[in-house]
Amino acid sequence: MSGTTRADRESDREPDRELARPGSVRHSLIELAVPAVLAEVLFALVGGWPGAGFGAALLAVTGLLVGRRVAGAGADAFALRSRPRQQELYEPGLGDWRWTVRQGLDPKGDPGPLRTRIRRLYAVRLAEEHGLDLSADRDRAAELLGPRLWPWIDPLAPPPAAVFPAEVVRELVDRLDSL
Repeated sequence: MSGTTRADRESDREPDRELARPGSVRHSLIELAVPAVLAEVLFALVGGWPGAGFGAALLAVTGLLVGRRVAGAGADAFALRSRPRQQELYEPGLGDWRWTVRQGLDPKGDPGPLRTRIRRLYAVRLAEEHGLDLSADRDRAAELLGPRLWPWIDPLAPPPAAVFPAEVVRELVDRLDSL
């Protein structure tokens, strides 16, 4: 024997099998290539040369769409994304803020979005400036905001009123700037 064990010889062969392991790109391409070739043969048998051309074009377009989907998996705006994911990635603009504030101050409007957005602003400011987690360090956050403003930001309590008073919104914005 040359001093190598059976385990050493098997581990030398592992990288060859590893390239086509289930879930790898190579394995996926092999799994997709087999039906694609069979479909192309079927197109050619049924339609002759025009069928083969149509099948090739159809497979090429399908391959490009699948490739775009896979390559764009980490991209922000992709046409085939699910709606909740798009809303998660959407950055609200100033126009959205105006609508949100108007709805929050209107007695017939919905104050929920305004409260949520202000709470997010406070969560970021408290984390950046004071190292606090708004949900975990509620006592310290309540101390920083004060007893008048904290109920409007408290993530675990319902809002103190159905509508945001304009003076409370002003105080919340001023306090946010001063933190």
